[in-house]
Amino acid sequence: MKIAQVTPLYEAVPPKLYGGTERVVAHLTDALVDLGHDVTLFASADAETRARLIPVRDQAIRLDPAPLKSDLAAHMVMLSEVLKRADDFDVIHFHTDIIQFPMFERYADRTLTTLHGRLDMKDIGGVYERWPNFGLVSISDDQRRPLPFANWKATVQHGMPAETYKFSPKSSGYLAFLGRISPEKRPDRAIQIAIALNKPLKMAAKVDAADKAYWETVIKPMIDGRPCDLLKTSTPTAISSTRPLMICTRSDWMPLSAKPLDSTAMTSPPIGAARLTRGGGSPGWRLSMTTATAPASIRWSMCAFTATARPGTLVLMSARTVCAKVFAAARVSVTTRSGRPSASRSAIASP
Repeated sequence: MKIAQVTPLYEAVPPKLYGGTERVVAHLTDALVDLGHDVTLFASADAETRARLIPVRDQAIRLDPAPLKSDLAAHMVMLSEVLKRADDFDVIHFHTDIIQFPMFERYADRTLTTLHGRLDMKDIGGVYERWPNFGLVSISDDQRRPLPFANWKATVQHGMPAETYKFSPKSSGYLAFLGRISPEKRPDRAIQIAIALNKPLKMAAKVDAADKAYWETVIKPMIDGRPCDLLKTSTPTAISSTRPLMICTRSDWMPLSAKPLDSTAMTSPPIGAARLTRGGGSPGWRLSMTTATAPASIRWSMCAFTATARPGTLVLMSARTVCAKVFAAARVSVTTRSGRPSASRSAIASP
């Protein structure tokens, strides 16, 4: 099949530092190529991919040193490039939230949109009521709750190539927070847990401009004078010798983002008990985590996600499995033209 992958332009693909969505897109794109599909990636010029790259910006937005730049303009230019080539593809897979809906209305039946962000914000429901023909993929069932009426095709948790990361069985004696300094990621909870357990804390995270006030007024005062380091990156290798890792989040769906997958491949399980069990309607094994060993006064959200592994291992769902689930389970309705197969025929090969 001829497949277009359309990624956000905020980070490189894969990201140089922070960037969960872009990392997922990188894994998915390369896995589709490995399965024999003709894949085109629309991204910034600093992307590294086995697919055909259409560069739409000289570099990713966040690390661009230019003092004045427009992320909206950059994404509009990219979508224009995709639109010019729309007839070349059987499936156009968007990871760009909702911005493409007006431009691609007449191509909606051959698109798939994976939503990587939260959906509980005011005004957002009106978009999905206005453009109901776009097939959507969620990254967890809980993510769908604010929009039960939307055109959901499947829930597909993120995957990763297990060989990318090296498991570290030894602890360096500190706890780690991996993600972003923002209220929804709950770094304050990570600090509270580290204090309660009397453990040093390393925070591998970025501070966006929008979150600088939160950093200055809430988080920085919490760590001043305490054994806590802020690493201005959130790459998985930043926590490769950590045990345990803390995923502290306000939203139910957030733990199903890329960070727990990356980290669990390399570190011991998060604070609490972990076990692998079959079931839940998913292939392979399910990793269930509790907070049993944390102090009773500490409460935070942990996650459970699919693992295609033998009992006792921590190898997570492969990117190839994600390919099959994204396109086969979603069963996108694509008009067959010029002898090309329809995506609704589950054309993606099983892993």
